[in-house]
Amino acid sequence: MGTTINSYLLPCCVLILFSSISQVLSVDSTYNNFLQCLKNQSNSSTNISTILYSKENKSYNSVLQAYIRNLRFTYPTTSKPLLIITPFTPSQVSASVVCARKLGHQVKIRSGGHDYDGLSYISDHPFVILDMQNLRHIEVDPKAATAYIEAGSTLGELYYRIQEKTNTLGFPAGVCPTVGVGGHVSGGGYGNMIRKYGLSVDHIIDATVVDAQGRILNRSTMGDDLFWAIRGGGGASFAVVVSYTVNLVPVPETVTVFNIKRFLTDNATDLVYKWQFLMKDIDHNLFIRLLLQPVSDPQNKGKKTGRVTFIALYLGDSKALFSLLNTKFPELGLKKQDCLEMTWGKSALFWANYDNKTSPEVLLNRTYLANYSKRKSDYVQTPITKKGLNLLWKKLITLSKPGMVFNSYGGRMNEIPATDTPFPHRRGNLFKIQYSTSWKDAGKLDEDKYIGLMRELHTFMTPYVSKNPRGAYFNYRDVDIGVSHNWTYQQGQVYGKQYFKGNFDRLVKVKTLVDPTNFFRNEQSIPTLKSLGVI
Repeated sequence: MGTTINSYLLPCCVLILFSSISQVLSVDSTYNNFLQCLKNQSNSSTNISTILYSKENKSYNSVLQAYIRNLRFTYPTTSKPLLIITPFTPSQVSASVVCARKLGHQVKIRSGGHDYDGLSYISDHPFVILDMQNLRHIEVDPKAATAYIEAGSTLGELYYRIQEKTNTLGFPAGVCPTVGVGGHVSGGGYGNMIRKYGLSVDHIIDATVVDAQGRILNRSTMGDDLFWAIRGGGGASFAVVVSYTVNLVPVPETVTVFNIKRFLTDNATDLVYKWQFLMKDIDHNLFIRLLLQPVSDPQNKGKKTGRVTFIALYLGDSKALFSLLNTKFPELGLKKQDCLEMTWGKSALFWANYDNKTSPEVLLNRTYLANYSKRKSDYVQTPITKKGLNLLWKKLITLSKPGMVFNSYGGRMNEIPATDTPFPHRRGNLFKIQYSTSWKDAGKLDEDKYIGLMRELHTFMTPYVSKNPRGAYFNYRDVDIGVSHNWTYQQGQVYGKQYFKGNFDRLVKVKTLVDPTNFFRNEQSIPTLKSLGVI
């Protein structure tokens, strides 16, 4: 009997051994073929093997996980790239694109951003990641009021470099310092100077990209269509964005911020209601963000209630701000001691939840405390009634977990035509909503639970938000919007129209022109006319 068992086990062990050897050989072959191609394509003096990581490399996991901001995409079952490439130069980016195309690999481009649904580093198909983390050079020219920014830089690094040179220039972009410039800017670039200066994309004057053929192009050589597309249409659909050159904007030497919390018992509903009407036409130097959250009531034995937080940036001193709001919004009850004066550079620390004594060097920290999370977005064009707000508070308290961020529009956003850049959500929007939930426990049950709560809240808001199409912010990419990993015409139309409205059709034409084989693609990329069935 022992002999019989061994005679059955031996072939099985041999098969397992051969299978393991085959997998290793496959990994080695993929790595070696890509490495040889890079060597053939690159004229760099850098040891090209130092920018290429396979699963057999001991640094592979740390490089992969360094810029995964959502722990939902770190499970053992989550798809992993065959290779990660971390170029230092535009020529290495070019070589990487040429080799990926030649060897038939799908490329995901990652610039260090938060990428809420992980489309820059997961896929249902074999893929490689082109990680831009080493392309992070920034040059600030205060005399010309411009900045050259490589795509792998973070917003924190950009803000730090600006305030190194000047306290009277800034850049309109996001408030989270660990967001990567490449994705943030190419998708629109939203921040707390939006009412004064619009979006990041409204200030781009040049760019360097690598197209699907591996050509390194700038504004003059890429042409007007591609330059238009990468200013709000998402660079990863069209090319690899290597760098942007932008105009900086003037800011006063003193700006003012505040953070005020009001509970439902403090007339929070009335305050939110008036804020909707106020922000459209108030002084463009003022931006006020609202956070609506279900919280425990400290005055009622921890019973659940609602709380709104008003967070403001005013491009001016506290005396002027206090006078403005005392006249326009006395119900808020702003006190002089609520207002903090500082430089614009210091205000970046305040908005990132650091105290006023924190050293600016913290903006250079690229580490992000990742968690499990889900985000969604909406645009509001008609004020929500007090009845609607009361129902919303009730819904938030019932659901318990998700919160909402209301970001004020108006001002400069009402003046820029919707077709100037691919970003279409301009005139007529009162504010943008970000729905947000995070949790600490891993596992499918928790994920389904919390994402389910988010979807329920998003569905509840349907009567109160934009329609035909229901708008969404591209930089908060949300795979719930008309998409699955098996792409179809109908899905492309749904997410394309929600993100880009009427500009989607032009983006499709540009995509067809510059990348007709759809080399640059992801689960929510811009399709070609051919993939839409038009040609």
